[in-house]
Formats: sequence, structure tokens, C-alpha cells
Amino acid sequence: MGCSILSGSKWVHQMANLAPEGSEAIVRLGEPACHDPRSTGGKAAALSRLAEHFVVPSGFCITSTALAGIAPPVRLPNWLSERVLDAYQILAATNSPVAVRSSAIDEDGAASSFAGVHETYLNVQGTGALVAAVERCLESFFSPRALSYRRERGAAHGAFEDVRMAVLVQQQIASDVSIVAFSANPVTRRRDEIVVTASWGLGESIVGGTVTPDTWLVDQSGEYLCEERIGDKRRMTIASEGGSREVDVPRVMRAVPSLTWEQVREVAHLAARLEGQTGYPVDIECAYAAGRLYLLQCRPITTLL
Repeated sequence: MGCSILSGSKWVHQMANLAPEGSEAIVRLGEPACHDPRSTGGKAAALSRLAEHFVVPSGFCITSTALAGIAPPVRLPNWLSERVLDAYQILAATNSPVAVRSSAIDEDGAASSFAGVHETYLNVQGTGALVAAVERCLESFFSPRALSYRRERGAAHGAFEDVRMAVLVQQQIASDVSIVAFSANPVTRRRDEIVVTASWGLGESIVGGTVTPDTWLVDQSGEYLCEERIGDKRRMTIASEGGSREVDVPRVMRAVPSLTWEQVREVAHLAARLEGQTGYPVDIECAYAAGRLYLLQCRPITTLL
């Protein structure tokens, strides 16, 4: 179920062959130009910095500069579509689908996380599907829910130029197990506990609350198990044509722990390391595919700041 991850050196070499004028429109995760949240938004900038030190799926970001001024009904200009498809062809060479996600300029910061406010599109394959997914992702920036979220937090909500947005395109990991972990306990607010939750398949079932995941409470060192609760994992999200869908988990897998203790420790160590690097408690999303742990997202636990 694993997928090929494009090596950094190969990606840099191939991206260098894109037209120079496209460099401000498209930047690669892991390169310095992608680290600036003013250009690539909080989510992509954070992942780009993490990609220098952790296993993060390869991807690229369509910058807010390139998208500034585009308003509903969203249609990418031809020059930008060409740049996007040039970058996509490099990723598509691995034969893995991609995920398309928002990365708003005021996203995943200390004051607001924007988790779930904008649309995410999974298992996107093909040039036409990619352009359509990018356009729909941009449309969600103007949804009543997104605008209301910004107004409630005092963020800008006027013209598109005032509240710019970037779009992240990443190789999608064919997750055997998806994980959400917290470097501090968000329920009890204890800073000496790490919480690891996991379930089969893609992460949407956990994030969406449609499954009771397995849960482990681990001490801050990541070495000692404080509590283990194995959930009755009845549903799982899998990739399907044009996106994803929920299916029943085979009965034999429902009561089986989705992670081994060694994997729980690896996730706990990752969460603790990320807290140490960022300086604040973090909420991370990650996945195991073919036995390898991939970091998919890292953001502050805003309730503990």
C-alpha cells in the first residue's frame, strides 16, 4: 500500500527546469521560498520547514501572489494552469495520487487553526482533475463558513487581495493507519501526557469523528504507557475514484490495535520532538504506509497556548 516519494535532489533538479517566470507562482516544499507564510500560508510554510528534518510527502505550493485577485467563480488563468501542470507532471511521475489543501495566510497560527474550514480534495489524479480541485479549494475560501470563521476572529474578510490564500498540492500517502497525536493532553490540559489516537485507513474517519479510534496515553518521555484503550473501529476511509469513501472495517480488524507499542513510541517521540522544536504544544497528523511513518501536518494546540 506504500507509494513512491520523490527524492529531494531529483525534485530540485526537475523543478529547476520549469520556466523561470514560474518560480514566484510555484514553490516546492522544503525550499526556502516555501518557508514564508506570507506567501505560502501557515500550513504550507510549516510543512516546508518540517520537510527539511522530517519525512514529509513531496509537494508544491501555489503562492498567494499567484492567486491574488482571483474571485468567484474561480477559474485559474491559463498561464497559472500551465505552471501548476508542469509541477504536477513531476509529482505524477511517481504514479501516486495527490491531495489538494488550502493554506490561508492566517491559517494554522497561534490564534486560529482553520482546521476543516476550507475544503480538502483527496486521491486527485490527472491534469483536469487537479485544476478542478485547485479551483474548488479556492472557492471554499469564500464559503459562508470560512467567512464567518474569519469574522469571529477579527481576521480580514474583504476583497480577495486582502485575505490571500495559497494552495498546497502533495503526494497522497496510501495510509495503512492514520494517526492524530497531541504533545499535551487537550482534555485534561496535562502537559506531561502525550495522546496518540489511530485507526485504519485514511485520516478523515478520525478527524470527522465517525470512528472510535484506538487511544494511548504516554508519558512526556514517550517511553512509558500510562493507558491504552482499543476502540471498536467499525468504519474506515479509503481512497476511491475522485476522492475517498467510508467502508466497513473487516470484523477481524475491529478489535485489533492499529499500532504496535513500538509504533506508538515512535509517534510519541515525534510529537515531543516537534513540541521541542516549535516551543508550544502541537497537534499532529501522520500516517504509516508500508511500515514507514510520514508527517502530514503540525499545528499548535490553540487551547493550550
